[in-house]
Amino acid sequence: MADLERTVLYDLHVALGARMVPFAGYEMPVQYPMGVLKEHLQTRASAGLFDVSHMGQILLTAKSGRVEDAALALERLVPVDVLGIREGHQRYAMFTNAEGGILDDLMVANRGDHLFLVVNAGCKAADLAHLKAGLPDCDVGMVGGRALLALQGPRAETALARLVPDVTDMKFMEVAIRTWDTAELWISRSGYTGEDGFEISLPDRFARAFAERLLAMEEVAPIGLGARDSLRLEAGMCLYGHDIDTTTTPVEANLSWAIQKARRTGGAREGGFPGAGRILRELADGPLRLRMGLRPEGRAPMREGTEIYAAAEGGAPLGRVTSGGFGPSIEAPMAMAYLPASLKPGDTVYGDVRGKRMPAVIAALPFQPTNYKR
Repeated sequence: MADLERTVLYDLHVALGARMVPFAGYEMPVQYPMGVLKEHLQTRASAGLFDVSHMGQILLTAKSGRVEDAALALERLVPVDVLGIREGHQRYAMFTNAEGGILDDLMVANRGDHLFLVVNAGCKAADLAHLKAGLPDCDVGMVGGRALLALQGPRAETALARLVPDVTDMKFMEVAIRTWDTAELWISRSGYTGEDGFEISLPDRFARAFAERLLAMEEVAPIGLGARDSLRLEAGMCLYGHDIDTTTTPVEANLSWAIQKARRTGGAREGGFPGAGRILRELADGPLRLRMGLRPEGRAPMREGTEIYAAAEGGAPLGRVTSGGFGPSIEAPMAMAYLPASLKPGDTVYGDVRGKRMPAVIAALPFQPTNYKR
């Protein structure tokens, strides 16, 4: 796998028997000997440890030194109420372009005197350049020398609390800085699986020891990209470059919940972000199409790219599947697709699976109920 980067935990993945594949410019574990199905169910029932060190960690500080100024500056690039993020909390956001399309989705945390951003691996270089070009009144830098782990599942708190006891005090979407064996840990409580869990940023030199301490616990097993994908799809979460991209707006993507009142028409800081005209119009009038859940009938999954039709025969495609697979927790196939906004849960459409149109029912997202600690 020439020219691919490796995370600091590469050797640990190999030692654990992982099958490594190219992903976002890195060699990443797609599965371990347990296999994707058992890894998925392990995370739902107990706890799973994911290496997400390939993602971008960015620090954003206003040159004035005031976090409020950094928040207002970032609001020029995202349709989200960044000023409203309280210290010690984080919020989901997205960078938009002039057409209202999504350049990337990210997490933004208020850490008292600066903002901490976590962005997708495949977009991190472009995101950093975008921030530097758009925010001349801020200092923006990619964090180097720090790994990023995600510990997810109903027993994640039990496991992590053995190493960092007061994580039990944290609630969903809170962030904190703690120490372990002299290492400074940057911890958030959220998750891409729909389960309760934590993200832990820590210095590279402590990453393997910390991971091994967690993996030694009976609750915890290593989880690869395969199960990460089925877990997030059951949870109705978007994967950048598949379910959201520059051709999809936040409203079409069913992410309107992430655009707070302050940034909407009539809000205290209405608009002022790239693509505001289209996004505010879609919020008011509704989009023509929406990201929707699909439950194919039978056992055959409808994979990404499957074309969706209104009828069993004839007609032009209504849209296509952006993510699809089998849901181990729901024991059924599942998919997401952009379809006409007039369709409602319970309506039947047809996916072209290997030249044969198979019925699928429009379903509410998520497919699997979420389990966060509120």
